[in-house]
Amino acid sequence: MTNEEMLRHVDHTQLKPFATWEDIEKLCWEAIRYQTASVCVPPAYIKRIAEKYGEQINICTVVGFPLGYSVTEAKKAEIREALADGANEIDMVVNISDVKNHLYDKVEAEIRTLKEACGSHILKVIVETCFLTEEEKIAMCEAVTKAGADYIKTSTGFGTGGATMEDVLLFRKHIGPNVRIKAAGGVKTKEDMEAFLANGCDRIGTSSAVGILNGGEAQGY
Repeated sequence: MTNEEMLRHVDHTQLKPFATWEDIEKLCWEAIRYQTASVCVPPAYIKRIAEKYGEQINICTVVGFPLGYSVTEAKKAEIREALADGANEIDMVVNISDVKNHLYDKVEAEIRTLKEACGSHILKVIVETCFLTEEEKIAMCEAVTKAGADYIKTSTGFGTGGATMEDVLLFRKHIGPNVRIKAAGGVKTKEDMEAFLANGCDRIGTSSAVGILNGGEAQGY
């Protein structure tokens, strides 16, 4: 896979809480130049990006991020505002406490509700694998599949660990045919990107894809 082909699978990401407009503009410029799948940005920047760049750029944002424990109605409100401001894709965080309490039906119901709020827009479900057992990861594969979400995503990039090949392979085994995989966090080199894509990931979340593919290494998310 060429560098250009890999970049088309990248959600070019800037989610640091102290990100400035200059940081966001740089991200957007790189995304347009290198034709990444999207930019993944804080909700507060969506409208400004949409007004400046319009259809040149595909905007992804985060909901319930990064801890996941806001209530479903709050997450729905975030989605409604994000879509109204110009986002096309939503990366939501599950209620990790509900997962740890094995309230899988409740988690599935929330995902279904938020997918309904997204409508035809893509919903990616962040399950934060670093906090989960194998049993819980499998349960999340089932919940994401049954709820009709578009992607299962490994990590926020703000937990204690990021994507691993072990988790991606586990996802492949347990998700339904209509669910795709996004790896995020822990993507440190070009070889990492190639391996995740070769083993079933459709998207890679990273802040440093352009640097990685120019011979550098990822910094942060």
